[in-house]
Amino acid sequence: MSDYTLVIGSKNVSSWSMRPWLLMRQFGIPFSEILVPLDRDDTAANIAVHSPSGRVPVLKIGDEIIWDSLAIIDTLADRHRGLPIWPADPAARAHARSAAAEMHSGFLSLRDTLPMDCMLRVDTPVLPDDAVADISRVCDIWREARARAGRDAPFLFGAFSAADAVYAPVASRFRSYAIELDEVCSAYVDAVFALPAMQAWLEGAAAEVPADD
Repeated sequence: MSDYTLVIGSKNVSSWSMRPWLLMRQFGIPFSEILVPLDRDDTAANIAVHSPSGRVPVLKIGDEIIWDSLAIIDTLADRHRGLPIWPADPAARAHARSAAAEMHSGFLSLRDTLPMDCMLRVDTPVLPDDAVADISRVCDIWREARARAGRDAPFLFGAFSAADAVYAPVASRFRSYAIELDEVCSAYVDAVFALPAMQAWLEGAAAEVPADD
């Protein structure tokens, strides 16, 4: 039996839940999953059973509760020091943490304008200036990280790390809304979608969406 229970929201729309779930699945950290469907009359009550903040995700380790996605990632990094959850090189690790923290606390216009919907495929909507600026900044972060990482592996800091788990929902948004990307950023989105853990998440998301009649 796993030491961990991860409480998440609906896979199709819960970007915050995707982050620790993807990281744990990709690194092979066993966990039990509790999924609380979102946007229902009983959602808030069902989340409150598990989360002191009334939000998901939540990681349970025995009686301990960690209720923030980045805190969950850092807790797992502390508990699994043999796994390259953050880059080993100190400079790369600091860069990765900065990039993850910026995503965690910013890009509000991008979030509001392009809400998470893994199964959605639509033409690019008209974007407000703030969202355009957010997209440009994300792409700058990706290009800078990829330039430093080199070509040995396709992720932001070479091998898959927590930074990629943090930015995976953005890659999903960019694909959902057909955001035009340069070659570097487009290749990075392709690499994220090719992850076995991402494919597993998308299978779960597809199962939540009713088939068209």
